[in-house]
Amino acid sequence: MSDETKKKINQRYERELQKGERFWPDSIFKDAVMALAIFLVLILLATFIGVPFEPKADPSDTSYVPRPEWYFLFLFKFLALYGQIPLLGKIEWLATVIIPTIAIGLLTLLPFIEKSPERYYGKRVFPISVMGILAVSMVSLTMLADVPTGPTLVGLLQTIGGLVIPSLAYLALVLMSFVFKNTSAKTMIWTAGISVVLMAAFTGAVLALYQAPAAVETAVVSTLEEQIVAGQDLYAVNCVECHGEDGKVTKIEGVKGLEGKVIMAINDKDVLYTLNDAALAEVIAFGRPTAGMNPFGKAYNAEGLTKSEIDYTVTFMRYLWDDRFEKPVLKPLYPPLAENEVPSYDVHIAPIVKRYCVSCHRAGKDSNAYLMDSYENILKTGDGAPNVKAADAASPVLIVINGTPIPDPDDATKNLVGKMPPNKALKADIIDVFTRWVMAGMPKTAEDAAAAPTPIPAPTATPKP
Repeated sequence: MSDETKKKINQRYERELQKGERFWPDSIFKDAVMALAIFLVLILLATFIGVPFEPKADPSDTSYVPRPEWYFLFLFKFLALYGQIPLLGKIEWLATVIIPTIAIGLLTLLPFIEKSPERYYGKRVFPISVMGILAVSMVSLTMLADVPTGPTLVGLLQTIGGLVIPSLAYLALVLMSFVFKNTSAKTMIWTAGISVVLMAAFTGAVLALYQAPAAVETAVVSTLEEQIVAGQDLYAVNCVECHGEDGKVTKIEGVKGLEGKVIMAINDKDVLYTLNDAALAEVIAFGRPTAGMNPFGKAYNAEGLTKSEIDYTVTFMRYLWDDRFEKPVLKPLYPPLAENEVPSYDVHIAPIVKRYCVSCHRAGKDSNAYLMDSYENILKTGDGAPNVKAADAASPVLIVINGTPIPDPDDATKNLVGKMPPNKALKADIIDVFTRWVMAGMPKTAEDAAAAPTPIPAPTATPKP
């Protein structure tokens, strides 16, 4: 920069300084007003839009895919696209360290590389073009962050629009500015403009072609009552088989490999008063292999429980069994039936079998191949299928839930099926609901039940002679 140019710049600076405003109070006042406006906008967003709740973080959940905050999504996507390039994708430190460092370094050194004293945008084509392409690239990569990469058309378009085009544009601008210095400003502007349009076009094409999978809603348990109910459902599926619905079992029955094993009642004060919530959670997570209890924590059992699910189970045990805690009022397991009302699977039977039956009658359990995890399985599965027969009081399920085992026709000393549940008999009202359902023809939905004839009251089920 020549001395004459410096003199002109200093003179212009002095003129602007005379016309300018004071830092205090003028600039401070404007900054305060703007800060207050931004603060109010944030308050309004938090009040009327908010952020959706998510389940608590679970470090043992190996299925969780961590993602950065939105302002780093462009770099996250850049790394994903970079990994699609053969050989380069194997050297992740280049994409995560070297390339960002070079980019930041170039931005830092840009004022020293491009030393033009001009401030008019038409005479600063190179830095404005570089920043324009960079800004559009960051926006484009952020918009594509939720689109998976891979050897598909969508993946190829992402790689071209997100990596190839901006890289070629940067290279062309550098060559025009420092190698072919006679290149006109219009050529550089056209190069930057075409690059931006192409990036936008490729981004739009990807978003148009990509079909996002249907979102899966995650139920977030927030209130104490919801936590207790969630814990009760989890306990019913995973624990009832050995410990019974109320945790009172001291001798396991009907569980292969553990038949006749003596255990401590887990609802006893010796357990609840001795172990705090953390200790109970550890017992569930780690199990007690020497006592025949497998670990239920997801970190030790791929099909096990997450940390949140274990916490819900502990909450259920604490509030329903520990007399030091006040038991909240919970919703009934199923809506009470009127005198001649017909129950349905969806409304009445499904919650009953989930609470009392699925612990044993599900895939992977030795229960005469009888699965009760769905309406169709209840009607069709089992070694002696069907186990429920419309309007038949002698249906095998009704026989065993009334406490009468079904003898083995080939061996009078054995039972083909024992009483169900094996540890503790069902309450009379639950047996009544199940009986009404079978006698009415096992309607699935509430609409089916409303259209079904009123069932004839059935006597206590007994096996056929």
